[in-house]
Amino acid sequence: MKQLNLRTWELMLASKIAAPMLAVALLFGVTAASAQTFTFKKLYDFPTKTGDPRNPSTPGVFAQGRDGNLYSTSQAGGIGHGTVFQLTPAGAVKVLYQFPGSGGPQGGLTLGTDGYLYGTTRFNGSSNEGTVFKIATDGTGYKTLYSFKPGISGYQPFSAPIQGVDGNFYGTTAYGRTTGLTGSVYKMTPSGFLTTLYEFDNTHGRLPTALIQGTDGNFYGTTVSGGTLTGTASINGVIFKMTPAGHLVWVHNFTGTDGAVPYGPIIQARDGNFYGTTKSGGSSGYGVVYKITPAGVYKVLFNFNATAGPGTNPYAGLVQATDGKFYGAAVTALAGHGILYQITLAGAYTTAYTFTPTTGQLPFVSLFQNTNGILYSDTYGGGTGSLCHCGVAYSLNAGLHPFVALLTTSGKAGLVIQILGNGLTGTTSVKFGTGSASFTVVSDTFMTAVVPATGTTGAVTVATPSGFRVSSKTFRVLPVISSFSPTSGTVGIQVVIKGTGLTQTTALTFGGVKATAFTVNSATQVTATVPTGAVTGKISITTAGGTATSSGTFTVSASTLAGHCVYSCGSTRCGELTGYCVGSVGGACRQAFDPIHCPVGQPFKRQGLECGVGVDLDRTCTP
Repeated sequence: MKQLNLRTWELMLASKIAAPMLAVALLFGVTAASAQTFTFKKLYDFPTKTGDPRNPSTPGVFAQGRDGNLYSTSQAGGIGHGTVFQLTPAGAVKVLYQFPGSGGPQGGLTLGTDGYLYGTTRFNGSSNEGTVFKIATDGTGYKTLYSFKPGISGYQPFSAPIQGVDGNFYGTTAYGRTTGLTGSVYKMTPSGFLTTLYEFDNTHGRLPTALIQGTDGNFYGTTVSGGTLTGTASINGVIFKMTPAGHLVWVHNFTGTDGAVPYGPIIQARDGNFYGTTKSGGSSGYGVVYKITPAGVYKVLFNFNATAGPGTNPYAGLVQATDGKFYGAAVTALAGHGILYQITLAGAYTTAYTFTPTTGQLPFVSLFQNTNGILYSDTYGGGTGSLCHCGVAYSLNAGLHPFVALLTTSGKAGLVIQILGNGLTGTTSVKFGTGSASFTVVSDTFMTAVVPATGTTGAVTVATPSGFRVSSKTFRVLPVISSFSPTSGTVGIQVVIKGTGLTQTTALTFGGVKATAFTVNSATQVTATVPTGAVTGKISITTAGGTATSSGTFTVSASTLAGHCVYSCGSTRCGELTGYCVGSVGGACRQAFDPIHCPVGQPFKRQGLECGVGVDLDRTCTP
């Protein structure tokens, strides 16, 4: 078993902390800024009793269970090797599991769609090189799903795995399978079968942190070291984009002046861009808040500065709350305790709270917004614990309203979506965008809903007795093409396409050629005209939720459109198509009924004359 001796985990050394400045216990702190009030509350001192969590460290992410409570891990406490613990919104702490052996569960937890919590240990397992585990929210059913083994897989994971849209779990390790202290990305099935997807090589990063899956289906993450800088090796770290198959799409190399050593998890905001923090680097060397687009365009939003008072060295990442603003935590260089801050997408910064020795020190873990609207997290040190001053659990109330959280943020009609919330008992309706859904209320804090065929991409809105609860993230209704008719035809023919999620259709192609004329008849039907230049191939429809491609092929047949559509004039209006086509065939005028190309009642576009009959010169047909 190898022990990491990395500066990246220096946070655990108390000698790095400046001497306390204050000795007065403050349970509540209120700071007004920009007409917004932030109310801080210390919820629990670690440890208050034997077996309690101690020193929760980065990344230590929180997850909300179906019961409305929060769950995370601590690397210490319990019987000495870490815990899985529950934190209620009211501040009660309950240890669900105490790790034996070396333990080291500092990654935090992920809520799976099966209702279990998933996490990792840095050590333990058959090789004592780490495990992936699951546990129920009542503390039962603890199970080791995979034991990491050098030479067979990467090992020593620091972050909790995430569940991908395919139902599998994805995560990272500090050591590569064969590359040593560089790290790897893995995929694990719910039953525990693990595959290594990628091994880092220093050049493309070293020591990966937590992953997220973007709305494009790719994975994004950071490494705390490695990368290249002007052709030479770097220790600043990288941001990377990776396909589900493990192909590295691009890497942003931190230069130091634009940030360095990104500890905190990266997040995707509602504008589609990615945001995060670095512990070091920037204009003052104390870290930055950054933005990067899915295409890899990078920008520093804010530089931390020890002399300006906004805090320094943000080990914690960001959370985008329901007000659209980001909230984070940072250490303070002068006092050594820490601060909580708010920052807008434009980079406007506000200090929300300043810690004292008794209210907490070293906030290394990212904030998490419970569906009650309040932000929660914990600190590595400080507090007034009876056994040691080994951190606190706390909340920050920014006056934000309750909302609902979606365990899945995209899907096709018919998919059952799990929804977390508060006060769900008595719910009267659920809408996906503008489409009403069937639903089942399981408890006051958990419900399910079926994506309706009429659903549109947008917020999910739940009508409860105490008001509307709107989802914190957009739900993307994925379009589906189930059939089309006819399956072949000439340019200009109309094709009826059926499926689900078609309301927001913005583009349609035949064999890759864009159709310039189509009509959305309903959420389940679109009628399109085969465009000029169309070739035999698949039909594709693009909506606000994504793109659907037909399983069958539309065959573009040779054109026999030698005539034009006949129009007639009535007593009050002139120019409606009759459904008939007239044209010259073999040198003789001929007329035939062709309602497909000449829809009855449609107005003509360009008046003309053929075979002595009034025709629409813009509509060709088969005489």
